[in-house]
This record gives sequence, structure tokens and C-alpha cells, in this order.
Amino acid sequence: MARRARVKKATSAVDWPAAAAALAAAIPRERLDSAVLSWLEAVPRRGRWAVAFSGGADSLALLLVMWAHWPERREALRALHFDHRLRGAESRGDAAFCRKVCAKLGVKLIAGRWRRAQRGASEAEAREARLAFFRANARVLWLGQHQDDVAETMLMRLARGSGAGGLSAPRPVQRMPGARVHLRPLLTIKKAELVGALRTAGAPWREDSSNAGDRFFRNRVRRDVVPVWAAAAQRDAVAGAARSRLLLEEDDAALEAWLESLDVFSRRGELDLGPLAGKPRALVRRALYRWLLAQRKVGEISRQAFDALLVSLETGRRTRHSMGRLGFAVTDGKVLRFEKSGKVRHTFQRRTN
Repeated sequence: MARRARVKKATSAVDWPAAAAALAAAIPRERLDSAVLSWLEAVPRRGRWAVAFSGGADSLALLLVMWAHWPERREALRALHFDHRLRGAESRGDAAFCRKVCAKLGVKLIAGRWRRAQRGASEAEAREARLAFFRANARVLWLGQHQDDVAETMLMRLARGSGAGGLSAPRPVQRMPGARVHLRPLLTIKKAELVGALRTAGAPWREDSSNAGDRFFRNRVRRDVVPVWAAAAQRDAVAGAARSRLLLEEDDAALEAWLESLDVFSRRGELDLGPLAGKPRALVRRALYRWLLAQRKVGEISRQAFDALLVSLETGRRTRHSMGRLGFAVTDGKVLRFEKSGKVRHTFQRRTN
């Protein structure tokens, strides 16, 4: 109780506008990710900006930097705080801290709570609840991920065999469904620099005690893997990962543009295989992946099933792959279509006469 009172008193004593100015001096606008700055130049500056604000060092640094660097946007700026309700009094303290900071800066705070919170909830479940709250309250959402997050995400996704699209996350400018966009301007800056700048500016932040545990994969990667990996590299491995992320994003964008130029997706939901003949496997794989995503009534298929279907498309074989109880992926070597269970398309049967 005494500790909470000391924290509350220390927070109240902070001159938050002055802290924001000091942080902006330490992190000038040109240090922010160039892709985000280019996006800002290309789009009209109408509408509201929202910052995901947990009260931690990353999101606090982002809020202060934005408040200082874009004073003309302050009235339209919103902070979004989501309480997962998984850490009891600590979570309530985070929300109180965020309200106090926003009040001092004159920024409107929109707070949400996870009403279906359960002890033992997975990292993915908590993340989806948070993203649903963000979707409901923001079209332009600013997120505080930094360069260390890039390295951690890359190592995590390497473990599950991701391709260029997955390994190029988190992206500085991420276009989302429904004309929404996520912006991450701090990907050029390491966590240690953000923390150092906050301390110099006299800006306290909230620590999430769950980050110290080993329950979540990211925590284990951050604590046990990244330091050993960086030491073994004997160079700035985190910056190297950030560079690789950028190159992978460029490759991913090139493949996407190439696939779009081939115009292989029909309005009837078929995949035209003709333009893909002789093309690199990476392009065929991408086309198949996008076709599968468009089959909204079908769940995810196994990696083995995906690879078998991919081979069928490359070789031009007539084939019929089960996609669960709802139907089949069927190809005659010319097009790939979804066929509902119980339905047979005679055009895909061999003629005997």
C-alpha cells in the first residue's frame, strides 16, 4: 500500500509536458522510421490518431514523442488503454497511471476491459481481445514496438517456419482490413535507448510483472535467447535483424506485386493456373495461400496437406484434396476451385468415349 502511494505521488509530481519535450529532443522526428514519416506525407492529416497506451516504457515513450512532435494533432489524439484484468491491483494501477498522464497532457483516454478474462488465458487470446478493442476505436493506430521487438518476433517466427511475410513483421506501416492502418515509428530505436531517454526526462512508467515470467514464448526469447545470440554474434545482432526485416518486406512486396500482375483470381473464386505455369515456387505458394484464405468456410489445413496441394498445382495433375467436412480443393490442371461435399463437377472427370 505504501509503495502504491509513493508511486502515485511520484507520478503526480512529474511535469509531463516538459518530459515530452525532453524526450522529443532526445528522439528527434528524423530518428523515427522513415516509412511512417513517408506515410504521413502521403495521406491527408484528417481524422483521429490513436495510441495504444499500456503505461509501459514503450507506449509511454511513443505517446510523449507524438504529443511533442505533432502539436497540431493534440486535440484529435486519443490514447487507448485495455485492461486484460489478469493482474488484479497491478492492472488497475496501470489504468490509473494512464488516466493521470493523459489528464496532464490533455489527451483523451479511452479505456476498455476484458469482460471474459480468465486466469490462464493464452497470450494469443489476450492479444486478440486487445486487438478487438483497438479495431473498435481506431482507424489509425500507433503502436510502441521497437527494434528489440523486431529481433524477438523474427526468432519466434523462425521457430514456426514463417516465410517472408511473417518474418517481415512487425512492419512500420501495416495496412489492415477496413481501411485501417497500424503505424510503428519506433522500430529504428532500441528498448535501452527509450528507457534511458525516459529516465533522463524524468518520466516514470509502469512495469508489467508478467514480463518477468517464463510462461509466454516472447518472454523466454527475450530473456534466454536474445542475449546469448547477440553475444555469440559479436556484433549488433538486433540491428542486423531489423535490416533483414526490411529486406524481407521488400521481397514480400515484390512477390505480391508480381502475383497481382498475373491476375489469377477469378470472381467465381477460382485460381487460374495458366499464368503460374513455369513461375517460381514462391509465387505459386503465395497464390495458393491467398486462394485458401479466400475460402472463408474452410478452416486451416495442415502443412502436409498444403504442400501436397502445392505439388499438384506445380505438376498440373488432376487432383481432389479434402478440405474437411465442407468440401474439396479440386483442380484439372488448369484451374483450382472449391467443391462442396457431395457435389461432383463432370467437367473434371476423364472422358472415356
